[in-house]
Amino acid sequence: MNSLKQKFINCIKILIRGGLIVINDGFICLPVKKNLVIFESFSGKDINDNPAAIYREWIKNHDKNLAYFSVKPKFYKQLKAAHPDIKIVKRFMPKWVWLMARANFWVFNARIPGWWNKNSRTTYIQTWHGTPLKKLGIDIDNVEMPGTNTEKYKRRFIKESHRWDYLIAPNQYSKEIFKRAFDFKGESLDFGYPRNDVLYQYRDADMRKLKNDLVGNPNCKVITYAPTWRDDDYTSKGAYNFELPFSLSKFFSKVSDDTILVIRPHYLIKDYINIKGFESRVKILADDDISKIYLISDLLITDYSSVMFDYANLKRPMLFYAYDLEHYRDSLRGFYFDYQDELPGPLAESEAEFVKAISDFNLNGNFKGFAGKFNNFYNKYCDWESGKSSKQVVNLMEDISNGK
Repeated sequence: MNSLKQKFINCIKILIRGGLIVINDGFICLPVKKNLVIFESFSGKDINDNPAAIYREWIKNHDKNLAYFSVKPKFYKQLKAAHPDIKIVKRFMPKWVWLMARANFWVFNARIPGWWNKNSRTTYIQTWHGTPLKKLGIDIDNVEMPGTNTEKYKRRFIKESHRWDYLIAPNQYSKEIFKRAFDFKGESLDFGYPRNDVLYQYRDADMRKLKNDLVGNPNCKVITYAPTWRDDDYTSKGAYNFELPFSLSKFFSKVSDDTILVIRPHYLIKDYINIKGFESRVKILADDDISKIYLISDLLITDYSSVMFDYANLKRPMLFYAYDLEHYRDSLRGFYFDYQDELPGPLAESEAEFVKAISDFNLNGNFKGFAGKFNNFYNKYCDWESGKSSKQVVNLMEDISNGK
């Protein structure tokens, strides 16, 4: 019975999609509306990252009534409550169909379904969402994601990237990889990441206020754990596993009494983290702007996540806890650089090494012997960041809108 019901639902979805495509194909023949901009973050799951930074800069001098964020219907109420001043439109609803077809600009940080067609006069600015450590797009040897296979994944990726008119690159290293891994044919914007502008504009007072807002204490020490997601660790399509790879009791035995642990999980695993018994000292911040979390963090712990490249802009210490390094590097995604050689902080591959590193940080407030590596890392991956990336993107949009 459940199988028949699912087949019926799938048939309805196909019919609805077919109807939307027909309507869309008619609308995209119309001229675009000047300065109408559709922003979207992570396929409509949030309002953050590079599109949000560009949005904030855009509305300084443009009609905010012509700037919309596209969101999935199931997130609409939550995001509307969190961002009451932003115009939000539900993905694939009638108004969205009309706006997408008439938009002067699309500003997205992830792919949009390939079956959705673009007005030839709409400028598509793809911001992407991180400096790549792990292999991307057609560079991935073996795709281990539910609901697709390697050949289909790469084919869809290429079809999508060929629609991008512009692609923002945070550094020269990323620019070269993006061009190859995405088979990108458009123009690269060598601006740095708009989402990182705030990392060059903050004041100490801002950081204390953020600490109070996010963790309830303006004077505490914050250690953030921001792991990447494991493509192959899932129970079904869209349902991923996660078990914290270290003991919270051991962790807190090595840090000061005023230390708060912030866990920044991938959105796919945020509901699977067990912090029972440590609720007062552990904060799971899955939905807050990641830049705010960077600003309140005295130490960042990660593994293979691109957060390392953004956080480096603050020139604060990092610890790398790669408990499954061999599997992740050699079997799952593969790396673009020599991970162990280039890291700007200590690498822990076991819980014992991890706990020792935490103890060292607590005693010294930093990690000795990494100054040279950190400077090399910063110069390679942060040299395009200026605090003005959002403004540069907006200037480009204004030139395009005005026919320059």
